[in-house]
Amino acid sequence: MSAISERRERERAQRHQLIITAARELAEAEGWEAVTTRRLAERVEYSQPVLYSHFTGKDDIMRAVALEGFGELATRLRRARLTDPTPPAALHAVCRAYLEFATEQPALYQAMFMLPTDVKFAHAETPPPLRAAFGEFVSCFHPDNQRRELFAEITWSALHGIAALTESGRIPPNGQAERLDFLVAQIGATPRPGV
Repeated sequence: MSAISERRERERAQRHQLIITAARELAEAEGWEAVTTRRLAERVEYSQPVLYSHFTGKDDIMRAVALEGFGELATRLRRARLTDPTPPAALHAVCRAYLEFATEQPALYQAMFMLPTDVKFAHAETPPPLRAAFGEFVSCFHPDNQRRELFAEITWSALHGIAALTESGRIPPNGQAERLDFLVAQIGATPRPGV
């Protein structure tokens, strides 16, 4: 590859990332309904055809944002799990990190889990960043537990419910610590390995 081709590829990758970042910032500031290709084109100072050379439309941009979010979530969960790798403490740390992530970046969380997307969950085509995030939950349970993926799935589902209900104001945020303690006590009290 020539130096010119490499430079063009770098510039294309930078434009691609600039569009994703602008979409995230706009969504966090004004909500996803404010994210349009016209607004993004203005924000990144490129024409709409340039945006369409990177993405097929808003859904494709939201998918890219979600994938970036899954990577960030996986990193955050891994860091939390490694603070104390013993199963109950690791599970508590991962659950707390998940809820903090959802609270701190509500528009990103919406793109990842609440808005329509073609990102496949629990599927052969599940993207690696999403698999990595789920793997952090799985790693919180004893390796001999044959149902640890089920425990991880139930934990993630419960956390998503807590995050969604808190965000919508249906449950008060001030009970988060108690909910988390209860969830970890129940899920973390798993049967002996191999059961």
